Amino acid sequence: MAAEGILVYWRSLVVILTPLILLPLPLVYPGSTEARAAYGVLLLAVFWVTEVVPLPVTSLLPVVLFPVLGVLSTEQVCVTYLKETNMMFIGGLIVAIAVEHCNLHKRIALRVMMLIGASPRRLMLGFMIPTMFLSMWISNTATTAMMVPIVSAVLDELKAQEVDNSRRPSVLSGATSRHDSGTFDQETRRKSLARVEMDKLPRPNQESVAYYLGVAYAANIGGTGTLTGTATNLTFKGLYESLFPSLHGLNFANWMLFNVPLMLINAIVAWLWLQVLFMGLFRKSSGIQKQTKEQLKAVEEVIATKYRELGVMTFHEGSVMFLFLSVVVLWFFRAPEFIPGWAEYVSDVKIKDATPAVLIVFLLFVLPANLDFLRRDGPRKASPALLNWKIIHEKLPWGLVLLIGGGFAMAAASRESGLSKLIGAQLVTLQDSMGSTAILVIMCTATTFLTEVSSNTAIANIVLPVLAEMASAMRVHPLFFMMPATLCCSYAFMLPVATPPNAIVMAASNMRPGDMIKAGLGMNFLCLITLFIMFPTLASWLYGLDVFPPEAAHIGTQSRL
Repeated sequence: MAAEGILVYWRSLVVILTPLILLPLPLVYPGSTEARAAYGVLLLAVFWVTEVVPLPVTSLLPVVLFPVLGVLSTEQVCVTYLKETNMMFIGGLIVAIAVEHCNLHKRIALRVMMLIGASPRRLMLGFMIPTMFLSMWISNTATTAMMVPIVSAVLDELKAQEVDNSRRPSVLSGATSRHDSGTFDQETRRKSLARVEMDKLPRPNQESVAYYLGVAYAANIGGTGTLTGTATNLTFKGLYESLFPSLHGLNFANWMLFNVPLMLINAIVAWLWLQVLFMGLFRKSSGIQKQTKEQLKAVEEVIATKYRELGVMTFHEGSVMFLFLSVVVLWFFRAPEFIPGWAEYVSDVKIKDATPAVLIVFLLFVLPANLDFLRRDGPRKASPALLNWKIIHEKLPWGLVLLIGGGFAMAAASRESGLSKLIGAQLVTLQDSMGSTAILVIMCTATTFLTEVSSNTAIANIVLPVLAEMASAMRVHPLFFMMPATLCCSYAFMLPVATPPNAIVMAASNMRPGDMIKAGLGMNFLCLITLFIMFPTLASWLYGLDVFPPEAAHIGTQSRL
């Protein structure tokens, strides 16, 4: 009983005991700035991993810890919370919210599904492709939340058709048939769906599990395709540019050159894996029941009906689509490297991706959502803008912005205090016992499974600065360790707590936890295998990873915030 009582207050115990347990670090080495910085970094890491308080609240602690510990001034800490990377993140999120607000994302998803087809294997592909594409640009949580009701509606229609087919022989054997009039179909469908709602939510069959997991996997994988696809990518970008300002930076175009092919391969691997595991692919007895023409037509009709419900594309949707495509083009051609970027012709100072993002955000709040002000057949009305601040206030994940900023503050403290250099010097001994490739495999595998139980952005904030210093000390290109670890933060497929898409599909489908764990474990290793094959080959060629850049040496002295 006493143990149970203590466990109830475990969060309070962690908050109280962690600072006390770590206190010997600054007390034993009172003159060491590295020890004081280590105290703050370890305290943040424990609070982030255990989530004893909300992650954004923990992310504000550097404003208190590092000035009090004498590592950074308050001014130095505060400016890290709104770096260019964070501004780009905010701009990208607002554009994504605009796409979601006008239902453009649903129109794209349904249109793609109509084009792909309704057979079981094509249907899964039809769910996964738009989910993956949309997750490249908007929140994977929003994408999954939008796709799951569509998946549920399609599966409900398939179940209703199965009931129709099972009852039809006995009805058609009579002298009169109601099937021709459609009354039988509608009544049976209504009753079958009513029974599902009345009963406790049943466990889905194997085919349904595959559909739901396909959506979650596509959402997680899609975020790796662009720099703005997930917060961990932007965390990596900010840390890389801060730690190695003299190195050739990453931009939207050169990130996509490697990560879009990797994303597509992982999506195909996920589709095949789920087909093999749940739908009997490559086995003599297929795990899926062949659908009748009526079932295929019913699925197509459900998707077509949902598309028709959207109506014709409005001026609002068209304007948002134009602005969305504009910001993508501006990002891609700012510094594409294979041709001169537009930024070179605009200004002599360095323009980065936050500039076009904020420009498009401004236009979203200026351009009209309709053309009522041009009407001649009635009273003219002032048109609202494409987006309003109330929507941004409600939907923008401000806590994630703070989480990224807290990671930048922690990295700055580690660098300024010399802690990063000290850690790197200790870790360089690993190079004697194992090669850089073996270290890469170990670090990526560990990162993949750490993200199953903790926030992927928090893990990136903890791991990436250490890997940066390790690369510098080992005289290995920093991208060799940092980029794969960043991608592995998105390879969280096993547990519902790992990512919001996993939690959403688990709640919507009521699948067995064992199904998600079994399929997710395989996906973790499959994505690691594709990464270990493609990164030393394609990425090495694209980014010149075989040569250690002299600018990457001694990162602790390169930049001062």
